[in-house]
Amino acid sequence: MSDIEIRKTGRAGRITLTRPEALNALTYEMCLAIHAALEDWRADSGVDLVVIDALGDRAFCAGGDIADMYRSGTNGDYDYGRRFWRDEYRMNAAIAEYEKPIVSFMQGFVMGGGVGIGCHGSHRILDTDTRMAMPETGIGLVPDVGGTYLLARAPGRVGEYLGLTGARMDPDDAIRAGFADMFIPRTEWLTLIDELERGGDTACLTPSLQDPPPGVLRTEREMIDRLFGSATLTDIATALRAETQDFGQTTLDAMQRNSPLSMACALAMVRDLRTQGTTMRAALRQEYRFTWRAMERGDFLEGIRAAIIDKDRQPRWRHAGMDVPEQAVAAMLAPLDEDELTFTTTEGTAS
Repeated sequence: MSDIEIRKTGRAGRITLTRPEALNALTYEMCLAIHAALEDWRADSGVDLVVIDALGDRAFCAGGDIADMYRSGTNGDYDYGRRFWRDEYRMNAAIAEYEKPIVSFMQGFVMGGGVGIGCHGSHRILDTDTRMAMPETGIGLVPDVGGTYLLARAPGRVGEYLGLTGARMDPDDAIRAGFADMFIPRTEWLTLIDELERGGDTACLTPSLQDPPPGVLRTEREMIDRLFGSATLTDIATALRAETQDFGQTTLDAMQRNSPLSMACALAMVRDLRTQGTTMRAALRQEYRFTWRAMERGDFLEGIRAAIIDKDRQPRWRHAGMDVPEQAVAAMLAPLDEDELTFTTTEGTAS
C-alpha cells in the first residue's frame, strides 16, 4: 500500500506512514492495515515490540482524511463515515490495549487521528517541533479516537481547556497533559529505532537531558484550572469574559470559532468519564455515539464546508452562542442500541 509501509525488521514490527504530501492524513484503508498488522504480530514470537513513525518533516499525522466522508455525507449517505469511525476506534483500542510495547516517534503536527495512532502506546516520543492538538470542535466534531480518554485523565481542568479550545500543545505541554512521555531530539531517532529493531528492548529509550521550552500549561495552569472549572459551557465563557488578563479574551476568541454543540458535548463527555471511571473503551463508545450522529444531526458537514470546502470560515452552527440546551447534548450522546460500538473485528475475533 503506497500510503503506509508495514513490515518486520529484526525484533520489531514496523509501521510507517508514507504520505507526507498529505501530512500523513489517515485513510480508512490505513486504519484497517494498522489493525490487521497488530493482530498478526500479537502472537508472533518474532516481534517483541512495535515502532510507529512517519515520513516527512511537517507531520507525523495531521488527522483523518475526511474528504470522502464529506462527499458521501452531503449526498445523504452516512454509512461510510460511521464505518470509518467504527473501525478506526477499534484500531485505537487495539493500540491502547496491546500486550507488547508500542513506540511512537511523532514529529511536526500530531492532530486528531494522529493522536489516535501515536498517543495510546506505551512509549510516546516527541521532538522540538512537535505540535499536538485535538481541534475537532472547530469542524463540528468532538475530540475522538480516544481523545476524551486522554483529556479526562489530564491534570486539573487541562482536559476541558484542550478539548474546548483545540489549543496546540508544544512538547512540554503534551507531556504535562499526559499525551506523550518523553522529549528526545529527532537527530537521535534513527539510532534508537535501529536499537529497537536489533534488541527488541525499550531500555534504550531515555528522555533527553535537555528539557523542552516551558509551555502554556506550565505558565497558565492556575488560570486554566480556575476558568475551566465552571459548571457549564456558558459559565466558562462568562468566566473568560470577566478575566482581566489577555489569556481570558484570547481563549474565548478561540472558543467562539468552534461549534457550540460540539463544545458542550465534549465538556459533558470529559466530565462524565472522569466521574464514572476513565477507560479507553468507555471513551470510544461515547465518542462513537456522537460521531454516528455527527453528519445527520450535528455540525460536522457544515464545519467541513466552512473550513475545508468553501474556506469562508463562516460556519452556520446549529446553536448560536454558548447556551446549548441540555436536551441537545443528551440527544447526541444517547445510547445507540443495536448500533452501539463493539470491539470485534469484521472477521469476528475480539480486538
